[in-house]
Amino acid sequence: MTTKKLIKLLALYLPYILLGLVATNIGEAWRLAEGKELGDKIMSMMGTIPVAFANPLPSLHPLDLLVGLCCGAGLRLAVYLRGKNAKKYRHGMEYGSARWGTPKDIEPFMAPKFADNIILTKTERLMMSNRPPDPKNARNKNVLVVGGSGSGKTRFWLKPNLLQCHSSYVVTDPKGYNE
Repeated sequence: MTTKKLIKLLALYLPYILLGLVATNIGEAWRLAEGKELGDKIMSMMGTIPVAFANPLPSLHPLDLLVGLCCGAGLRLAVYLRGKNAKKYRHGMEYGSARWGTPKDIEPFMAPKFADNIILTKTERLMMSNRPPDPKNARNKNVLVVGGSGSGKTRFWLKPNLLQCHSSYVVTDPKGYNE
């Protein structure tokens, strides 16, 4: 491991290490506190905190080291979980960033073979495979077609897709007839 990587790793974990070292002194204060009940132990601990922090070095007692390790690891876990659940914002792109899609935008969602797609428009299709090469391009295959009378829902969307015969379809017609 190079020195640059080591310095970067040390800088990343330094806050957790420092918290762990401080927590060893808190563990020592807890260990030195008298009392068997929780309330008694906490009240007695208020008097032992100055004694524990009198020595600037961390306590090397195994119980104190365990407290320090747990505190440092707990903080690291909290930071990791907070970062994992963070929303992915596009700062500076929120307002006025809408644009028309290009053929390059829809290309990852289309299968190379024409028959392996759901026809959406004359130029746009959606691949039928549930496992595209890039998993983030996987999409739901349900389609809802809404339009007024005579707008071509059956003629221009339903029939071309039914004629492909590449999957099972459920087609409903609320009027009770189909052309």
